Amino acid sequence: MAIGKITERVDAITGIDGHRRVAAPPCPKSCKIELTARCNFKCSFCATADKLRDKGDMDWDFYVRLLKDLRRAGVEEIGVFYLGESFILDWLPAAIQAAKDEGFPYVFITTNGSLADTERVTACMEAGLNSIKFSLNYADERQFSDIAGVKGSIYRDIIDNIKTTVAARDAGNHDCGVYASYINYDGEQGERMKKVVAEVEPLLDQVYSLPLYSQADLVSVAENERGWAIKGGNPGRFDNMREPVPCWSLFTEARVTHDGHMSACCFDHDGRFHMGDLNEIPFMEAWTSEKFQELRAAHLSGDVRETVCKACVSYG
Repeated sequence: MAIGKITERVDAITGIDGHRRVAAPPCPKSCKIELTARCNFKCSFCATADKLRDKGDMDWDFYVRLLKDLRRAGVEEIGVFYLGESFILDWLPAAIQAAKDEGFPYVFITTNGSLADTERVTACMEAGLNSIKFSLNYADERQFSDIAGVKGSIYRDIIDNIKTTVAARDAGNHDCGVYASYINYDGEQGERMKKVVAEVEPLLDQVYSLPLYSQADLVSVAENERGWAIKGGNPGRFDNMREPVPCWSLFTEARVTHDGHMSACCFDHDGRFHMGDLNEIPFMEAWTSEKFQELRAAHLSGDVRETVCKACVSYG
């Protein structure tokens, strides 16, 4: 099977083509849907654990309506995740199947890997999953327990699940890329990460690194105390970082929270980046809402000091 490089897709989203550098850009190619806001980890580098907003699951009927709306608008790629861990849901395979039935050619997911066992992963691949990426952000069991806030033995479960996912993909000849990303920590931690990356990289279709994000300046204190360098905004992957302003996430990819709000930010942990309620208005109406256009205009001007983005992009 021909598996493309995930970094090419990432870079296509984090780059902002000229025709999208407007306050009301055309329909985005990709949309991440938060099937659940719940997560079984409490990672210190992620503000999800702070529970700054409701942590529910998406209503199934709303999800189905949303898929139809997105497809009519012209969205091509569906991420069945946002800030939660979607493998918590027993109906994840059904959600993937529904997206494929609606005609989306590419359905993808990012997972912490703890629940991605052979049975669950196989069901998702059989439903049509095209890409699964594991967030591999810990060097060993001790650090995993310290950062993720759960028992250290789960760390080996994640590594095993990465390996069995590749085996399940190959055994079933599924058209699904298997990838991993990791935070490119600096200093001693960066050296420690090399060992685990070396263990899994030969098995996977691709592994790439990400900078440590400030997540709208919600997690900077804890990580600064560890002595790690933090990047403001969302500059994309480590080897091809973009300028924080204008931020690509406003122009090239949409995100819908579990309760139906369109968010302008990859790290909308507290709802401050909500741009429209899709329970009340269509997708494209929210995508081109006055509120969203004003925020994009500020980014295009290069000055976001009077916007909700000020704390994030000016970090450091």
